[in-house]
Amino acid sequence: MFIEQLPDFVRCLYKGVLWRKSPSEKTIYLTFDDGPIPEVTPRVLDVLDRYDVKATFFCVGENVMRYPDVYKDVLARGHRTGNHTYNHYRGLFRNSADYLANIEKAAQYIESDLFRPPHGDMKWSQLRTLRKQYQVVQWDVISRDYNSDLEPEKVLAIVKKYARNGSIIVFHDSLKAARNMQYALPRAIEYLKEQGFAFGVL
Repeated sequence: MFIEQLPDFVRCLYKGVLWRKSPSEKTIYLTFDDGPIPEVTPRVLDVLDRYDVKATFFCVGENVMRYPDVYKDVLARGHRTGNHTYNHYRGLFRNSADYLANIEKAAQYIESDLFRPPHGDMKWSQLRTLRKQYQVVQWDVISRDYNSDLEPEKVLAIVKKYARNGSIIVFHDSLKAARNMQYALPRAIEYLKEQGFAFGVL
């Protein structure tokens, strides 16, 4: 549980960070990290179209630069995007000047006031700076679709077990996560709809 859904005492350490939307509303917020990737992202978009679901994509600037048409398609289909750094930098292991510069570089390609740190980590000083410009978004449920040691059925089971009112759920439109995500995503949407959840965009 600690990985899939971080406890409240951890979340409280990060003031001003969005982990979950309103617990009083039966709404789920799907998010996708690390794209756009031409081999994966269009398939995600097709699944979302099939179920009439909109989502939020936290994009890596370098991928947006390399695949601008895929990025434009994300926006054209009515989804929202957020900044996920230019090179998928982890703030915890970078000096703050380099890390913040990398985010600004990504902002040249991604026009958004949303930011999600790769791997969910950053230094306190970085967070304080970023909060002045961005809504920093973490997650309520991480599907762990990126974990090649997990079977796709386990990824689906994680979403089913931990999703709740206001959950921000993380999937990845990356090559590494493709097998698990492509299995779990449509089945998760179907399950959540059967449970009466609506879907929102951050």
